[in-house]
Amino acid sequence: MTSVPASFIRAHTRPERPSLVPEVQLLVAADVVALWEAMAVEQGRTAQEPPFWAAAWPGGQALARYVLDHPELVAGRTVLDLGAGSGLVAVAAVVAGAGRVIASEIDPFGRAAIPENAALNGVSGIEPVGDLLGEAPPAVDVVLAGDVCYDRTMTEQVLPFLEAARAAGAEVLVGDPGRPYLPHDRLTEAAVHDIPDGDASAAGPARVRRTTVWRLP
Repeated sequence: MTSVPASFIRAHTRPERPSLVPEVQLLVAADVVALWEAMAVEQGRTAQEPPFWAAAWPGGQALARYVLDHPELVAGRTVLDLGAGSGLVAVAAVVAGAGRVIASEIDPFGRAAIPENAALNGVSGIEPVGDLLGEAPPAVDVVLAGDVCYDRTMTEQVLPFLEAARAAGAEVLVGDPGRPYLPHDRLTEAAVHDIPDGDASAAGPARVRRTTVWRLP
């Protein structure tokens, strides 16, 4: 599809401060069903996936919190936000002083939302890009990956990429709300939080998810 206009993002989202990261504002779905239907109209076909980009997912919130609490991790460094959604972690990295931030998001709606969220928070310099998993990791100092191991297939794609980034010298942190596909025995726990689940496809009240920031040693 062609690029998504910024006006579409603004028309179908509202600013919200994620519970764990109130310093940051994020454009989230005002009405998930209406947004999903509008995405289908915008694409000219049935939308294949729910608007996952339009929610503050627990893993992303945990990583954003960690970056803001430990700015020395990213200050002056080049950061990759992998599976960026609409850029919560990327925005937090800029706020914490990152020198350059690349935000990789496969969904074009998410990529369109990233600069809108940057502007909403008064930051600049985030570079939205598409899928990077089919190539070697870019030359970065830090990789931050929130909620990327949501199924077995995705995990099998993501882990080799993260391991390659670590082997190339990058620090790698993963935010995850207890999904079974992540090999916890190969990771080191850095922080733990209890966060309401921001699942954009779910109905009813959010459940609290124990969410961990893991470091790839």
